[in-house]
Amino acid sequence: MSPLVDRTIATVGSGVMAEAMIVGLLRGNLVTPGQVVASHPRAERREALERTHGIRTTPSNTEAVEAADVVILAVKPQMLGRVGREIGPHLRRGQLVLSVLAGPTTAALTATLGHDQVVRAMPNTPARIGNGMTVWYATPDTTDEQRAQAKALLGALGAELEVEDEKWVAMATAVSGTGPAYVFLVMEALIDAAVHLGFPRHVAHDLVIETLEGSTRFAKQSGDHPAVLRNMVTSPAGTSAAAIHELESGRLRTVLSEAVWAAFRRTVELGDQIEAQLAEPPKGRGAKGTTGRPRA
Repeated sequence: MSPLVDRTIATVGSGVMAEAMIVGLLRGNLVTPGQVVASHPRAERREALERTHGIRTTPSNTEAVEAADVVILAVKPQMLGRVGREIGPHLRRGQLVLSVLAGPTTAALTATLGHDQVVRAMPNTPARIGNGMTVWYATPDTTDEQRAQAKALLGALGAELEVEDEKWVAMATAVSGTGPAYVFLVMEALIDAAVHLGFPRHVAHDLVIETLEGSTRFAKQSGDHPAVLRNMVTSPAGTSAAAIHELESGRLRTVLSEAVWAAFRRTVELGDQIEAQLAEPPKGRGAKGTTGRPRA
């Protein structure tokens, strides 16, 4: 039996990622539309969610969270301070807050929300079609049942991996979270190269997409190290050897490594910036009482 049976799921900030999570839950029959409520300020967005998925919607963030067992926090990271202080007083012990915000740590989340049963997750874009990769971390105050709920919910998006060190979530942001961007750039470059050779663009597109998808599936099913697979298709003095020589001469490995490190540094930087913003007194108030405190 699913740990989400008879549980109400609320999404606060019902954009692309939140909708992907709703679709995954409904696709996997983990919940019914009646168990989901989404908050969004724009009426046209609420109407679209209701029409497409049959779920309930509300313009009020507090109304969404009050009756929920699991709260998916999916606002823009810069809105954490305002939204967190808004919904924090309405959270209760036993509710799970699952954040998919890039940057904010669980320390920032718990301080802002005044709530310590929190999961920080980093899904990626392919979650929209159920082929995502999500790395997540749960605070020590989350219960086994809440972790099971998080696992089921994130599993509806594709593969999921719980980690014991929160730093791994920031690291995953630079690898799997940002990873689709690297793949799409390589995809685009290969398509352009094929067009330069003389293929029509639609043919070049199909050649590249199918090659990348087939190679990925082959690597996954074989279980072999990528170096073994590369050697398998690299004959001495052959076409692959000539191509790889150019890639290595162009520092492909180094550039990719530098890109991942740049993404990681930016993730940490964003988290630090948000924590600094949260430490500032809200406009119109003094410094006293600017951050929430975990409640019992």
